[in-house]
Amino acid sequence: MLGQLHLVRAFEETVLELAGEGLVHGPAHSSIGQEGGAIGSIVGLRSSDAVNGSHRGHHQFLAKVIGHVSGGALDLENLVSTELQAVLQRTLAEILGLAQGFSGGRGGSMHLQWLEAGALGTNAIVGGGAPFAAGNAWAQKNSGTTDLTINYFGDGSAQIGSVLESFNLAAAWKLPVAYFVENNFYAVSTHANEVAADSRFSVRGQGFGIPSWRVDGMDPLAVHLATTEAADVMRSGDGPVIIEAEVYRFFHQNGPFPGSAFGYRTKTEEAEWKARDPLERTATELLKLALIDDRGIAAVREQAQAALSNAVTALIEADPHTPGQRRIRPELWPLSTVVDTGIRSDGEELAALTVTDPVNHDGPWTTTKFVDAIAATLDRRMERDERIIVLGEDVHRLNGGTNGATKGLAKKYGANRVIGTPISENGFFGLAGGVALDGRFRPVVEFMYPDFMWVAADQVFNQVAKVRHMFGDNNRMPLVLRTKVAMGSGYGSQHLMDPAGLFATSAGWRIVAASNAADYRGLLNAALALEDPVLVIEHVDLYGQSDRVLEDDLDYIIPPGSAAIRRVGSELTVLTYLTMVQHSLEAIEQTGVDAELIDLRWLDRASLDWDTIGKSIRKTNRVLIVEQGARGTSYGGWLADELQRRFFDWLDQPIERVTGGEASPSISKVLERAAIAKTEEVVAGLERMRSEWGVS
Repeated sequence: MLGQLHLVRAFEETVLELAGEGLVHGPAHSSIGQEGGAIGSIVGLRSSDAVNGSHRGHHQFLAKVIGHVSGGALDLENLVSTELQAVLQRTLAEILGLAQGFSGGRGGSMHLQWLEAGALGTNAIVGGGAPFAAGNAWAQKNSGTTDLTINYFGDGSAQIGSVLESFNLAAAWKLPVAYFVENNFYAVSTHANEVAADSRFSVRGQGFGIPSWRVDGMDPLAVHLATTEAADVMRSGDGPVIIEAEVYRFFHQNGPFPGSAFGYRTKTEEAEWKARDPLERTATELLKLALIDDRGIAAVREQAQAALSNAVTALIEADPHTPGQRRIRPELWPLSTVVDTGIRSDGEELAALTVTDPVNHDGPWTTTKFVDAIAATLDRRMERDERIIVLGEDVHRLNGGTNGATKGLAKKYGANRVIGTPISENGFFGLAGGVALDGRFRPVVEFMYPDFMWVAADQVFNQVAKVRHMFGDNNRMPLVLRTKVAMGSGYGSQHLMDPAGLFATSAGWRIVAASNAADYRGLLNAALALEDPVLVIEHVDLYGQSDRVLEDDLDYIIPPGSAAIRRVGSELTVLTYLTMVQHSLEAIEQTGVDAELIDLRWLDRASLDWDTIGKSIRKTNRVLIVEQGARGTSYGGWLADELQRRFFDWLDQPIERVTGGEASPSISKVLERAAIAKTEEVVAGLERMRSEWGVS
């Protein structure tokens, strides 16, 4: 403990020094004063145990990685081994944004991750790591281990929904996860007593049946003892715990000044807490036990400072252009050419799989309903890959969920693989993200309606979508999110959106949308083989339709970059997906326009079949984008912009779009129909374009 405390303190002092010189780009959230909570709780963990933390997480990360590289033991006379020196330097390099950092400089101060050491990643979103921690604990439990996960957050996170949803999931499923509240009493300047009726945040566990500990976080040994008791609960299979450690950050939210400099704390208060410094407390206890003397304590401090000085020397040099100032060594910056690398996989994981396009299939077919094809494809994949799990609201009941898409799966694969969730999308989707990050399972999540993504937006867009790129392409995120477009079903403004447009703006997500059952099988097979998050969009109008699938092939894939030409034409290119493929075919026949109809299948920027699209545009010189939903959140606005950037010289007239109205569809049958696009609206769009090129 003493060694780790001094290493972390010297590290944080170094960061503040460099920040004061303008060498830290972005915030420097110092943990000075709070080291005792993290070190006391982590010092007894295994490497296979995991932690994730908050924006103020240097001490959490360092405690875990120091424990990993040291094997859980430090020699106070030779404190810093070669391997530990390298870890300290890499951590400092990451905070400085340098290529040798753990994430290549992308994560910086607030996003520190080293999966090998069980450091899952610190998090810049308040409470954002709680669902991932629950997911990691789920994977640990269901892999048959006795490992555990600790999620660190502050007093501010104790009020946020993702944390409370995670409490509930962890308690209901008895997950080995500890929610460790570093209660330093202040958000930025607002005191906990101002925002909570009871600022003893450990009592939150009572409402969820979670045993809790409240401990002096300035005493690392007390924290260690409490954590040891809590770990016994988790490792024995009795579920989650909460540990609240009262700590104190000696400085302001960010930077080298105390809170009193900003007027929200008094110097007297700060002095009282500094007198309880965890470094001094630990040293005092060791002196009482005659395990070290003052000279030995000073030597530990000197070794820690020397290690950080050596790390700085390796990364920083005198600025030759400005006497008396330092700069980061220029050769250590990442290359700007890697700015967009690692957003998603390169698709190599699909290379060994069989590619079949149903358009070209000349063998036998089997008649089925679209929704039955969904269930059958999930069944086949779960049968072949024991890592696949399905979770969502009611997926384990009603003979296949609310639409029958998981029919037969719960009976065949059991409650550990087909998991009914509470109504808490932010919690259970984030949990699935943590499961996927662990790598031992491949979750398939169902959102009953796409609009529910709004309540899970942080986990969907800030966490799962960004985790691969943000942490330097050191992660995989094999997760499928299924949802359905339900326009025409009368469920109103909060249930009927098409999510394609919003997901297309989020780098990291792949998107598929099938217009028929045979395509669905190949697209879902591909989605479940990719190491990326994939949004699979379905449509309720297709569920009950009689359709057909290949009789003799259950395992083929339709990989990214595989659009289908549903009709060959020369006058106009129509781009669409889902049910609007059929509506567009009907409209083309009604108008007599010689349009080429392309079913996009894959919708995200990286997966679109730009070759097929481009070849068609060069032939027809005109584009009509067709979709059903509201114009404001539409996919076509993004696609039109991209097409003009790529193919402007080949366009003879502006790109035209068919969409629904401006507002979301209403419940009134008449108003709902007026708000969405179908065959009639596509006819009108084709006629508008034909009138512009002067064809009678």
